[in-house]
Order: sequence, then C-alpha cells, then structure tokens
Amino acid sequence: MTKQNFQKIASSFIKKALQAVDPYRLIQEKVRLNGSRLQTEDLDMDLDRFDRIFILGAGKAAASMAAALENMLGSRINAGRIVVKYGHTRALQKTEQFEAGHPVPDQQGLDGSRAVLELAKQATDKDLILFVLSGGGSALFEALPNEISLADLVEFNQHLLASGATIHEMNLLRKTISLVKGGGFLNYARPATIVSFILSDVIGDPLPDIASGPTVLQDINTINVQQVLSRYPLQTTIPTAIEQKLLSGGVQNFADSRYYRQNVFNFIIGNNVRVLESLKTQATQAGFSACILSDRIQGEAREVANVLSAIMTSALVHGQPVPTPGCLIAGGEPTVTLDGNGKGGRNQELVLAALTALQNEHRPFYFCSLGTDGSDGPTDAAGAWIDQHSFEKSRNMNLDAEAYLKEHDAYHFFESMGQLIKTGPTGTNVMDMIFCLF
Repeated sequence: MTKQNFQKIASSFIKKALQAVDPYRLIQEKVRLNGSRLQTEDLDMDLDRFDRIFILGAGKAAASMAAALENMLGSRINAGRIVVKYGHTRALQKTEQFEAGHPVPDQQGLDGSRAVLELAKQATDKDLILFVLSGGGSALFEALPNEISLADLVEFNQHLLASGATIHEMNLLRKTISLVKGGGFLNYARPATIVSFILSDVIGDPLPDIASGPTVLQDINTINVQQVLSRYPLQTTIPTAIEQKLLSGGVQNFADSRYYRQNVFNFIIGNNVRVLESLKTQATQAGFSACILSDRIQGEAREVANVLSAIMTSALVHGQPVPTPGCLIAGGEPTVTLDGNGKGGRNQELVLAALTALQNEHRPFYFCSLGTDGSDGPTDAAGAWIDQHSFEKSRNMNLDAEAYLKEHDAYHFFESMGQLIKTGPTGTNVMDMIFCLF
C-alpha cells in the first residue's frame, strides 16, 4: 500500500474509532427508558417515585451525555448544571453549562462547581440526581477549603502536570485537598438518589480515580500521599497551604457507607478498550492482520515510543506479532516529565521519539498517537503522525528531531512538518490511541 493509502486509511480509522466512544451514542446504547423505568444492565429504577430529576456533572464529555439524557427523558428533567472545558458545550434545553479551564483550573471552574453544588444541595430524598462524569473532571469540578486559594491550586496543578506523576498519583493528591473529590460531592447531594454515568479515561477503569471519584466512597491513605510527595520533586515546590493540608491528612471524606450502598449507583459506559476494539475491527475488515498490544500503556512517552517502535520493526522483519500488511494497536496514557521550554503533549512527544527510533526504517509504515478528546497537552492538536519519509523530510527542512525532543517542543516540529493531527474537540475522552500500519 502507498503512503497516501495509509494516511487515508488511518484518517478513516480515527474517525470511526472516535464515533465508537461518542458519549451520546454510549448513553443511548447503555441506558433506556421503558415506560417510567430507567434501565441499564444492572439497574431498574422507577422514575415515578421521584419528585424531581436533576442532571449534574463535569468533564469534557459531560455535555454529550447530558444531551443524550435530555433527549431520552424530556420533560422529566427539571433542571441541570454541568462544568465543561471551554469549547465542549452542546445545545441543551434543561441543563446549564459552565465553561472552565483545563488542564489547569480557573475561577470559572470554581464558579461553575459552586453552581452545581448549590443545585445538589436543593435535592431531597424524593429527588434523583443523574450525574454525568468524564475525564477532565478533576480540573473542572472543584471546591476548596478556606485555607487554599485558587492561586495555590493553579500552581499545584502546574507542578503536578510537569512532574511525570501518573494520573492515579495526581488524583490521589488532588482528592486530599478537595471538598468534592474522593466522594466529597456526596456530602452536598445526600439524601438524594444518585445515578452516575461515567466515561473512563483511567487505565483499568478504577472508579475512585476517574475524575477523582466525586461520587465514589473511598479512603485516602495519608501514607500513600506522603510516598507520592517524596517520589517526585513536589514537596519543595508546591504551595505551603497545600503541603500542610496534604501532610495533615487532608479534608474529611464522605463516610456514610449505608447511604452510599442504598442510594448511589455508579456505571461506566465506555473506556479505552472500546476505541481499541473499533480500530481492530476496522483494520481486520480492511485486510490488515491486527493486534491489540495493550490498553494499559503508561510511563514516559519516550520510553513507550522506543518499545512500540521495536515491536513494529520486529513485525516488519519477522512477521511477529503480526505479518504485513499489519496493524498494531495500543492505548493508555503515557506521561512526560517536563524540563524544557517547548510546546506539545504526550502524544506528540511519543511520535517524535518514535521518529528518532525509526529514522533508519525505509519500509512503508504509518505511526500515529492521539488523545481521544482532541487536545494533546496545552495545544490545539490531538496528536501527530509519521511515516517512512518523515525523518528524511525533517532533515531536508533542517529540523533537528533530537533537539526538538530535548526541549519537549514536538508541536512546533510537527507543525513545520505539516504532520499534526487536529480533530477539534471530540466530545469524548477515553485516554489515548496509538496505532501503526505497515
């Protein structure tokens, strides 16, 4: 197959894979209204027993999920409020949308969260809260103790994002200082019934970690918090007020286990596996031998790139794990420890590192990595792609891949190359998808 064919095929794969994890479609598939009964695979609830129904929530995909619920339930919805990332709104009838900053929180996020909590506090034991939650919720949905300021929170998150910590480690620290994370939202919503629809952007789909688990009863271990602080250069850089809160055990968690067991229902409606399975199905139908390597890729993006590049090279040489024409697929969420002054994101950095690893590979291939939400780091790109001509092309343009990689400046490298992947906001968020064709 030609380079042009690989690019065209890959673009089609990406489009259909994102459709497979469209939150609106997932709600339609996973949730149904049968007369007055709201039903899922594990739930059968009579809506007539509630006086009011509210839609609340946060995340990059919250608006799409709210739209699906509004369409399904119509006049049964009384009101709603959600916090979404800038540019991630949808046309909604009953649900008020508050746009806010991500990945670094801002005042709009705090204001929107306050509005969500005010509506939650109005709910009684005769009311139902449908909580829509997705990745991005950790930054978008927040309420702070009095001793912590927004400036403290912003500085804290900037250090976290640059530290190389995993999402589990970052969210553990975030939960420790938050009034809504780690089940804290339940303090505001009790005694209402809560049904939470969750789109997972965390490896393994652990409920406490997805958007920091605002509707999930959980214990926060102070020892684990201290271990994370010592593992990364954080204790000497984070604001004093936050350090003190972390070391003192954090805020008081929600602890009413009886209410939680009887009144709170959390359901995962989609995850990274679904997008990878879509890629595999498409590749197989297109005549490729396809293999999903893992849905749990993590670690430094450069190291991940070296491993995946080696696997693809083995496939080209030995036909293992799949022969050519082949498609290798992986998902997860690598990290980047920032120590340069460039612009980019984990997916762009991964592809740039793969370019250096594959610089001597001249057999036809196409390699890409992108965030399913459409934004990779603080950029307008979802990711980037390379093929067997990319390294020579960069040399002809006097672009030093190693130098750009050292400065974590993958965005400007691939912008110059014309090899950024830009999807715009996708309305979904299930971590990253990485695949190569050869």
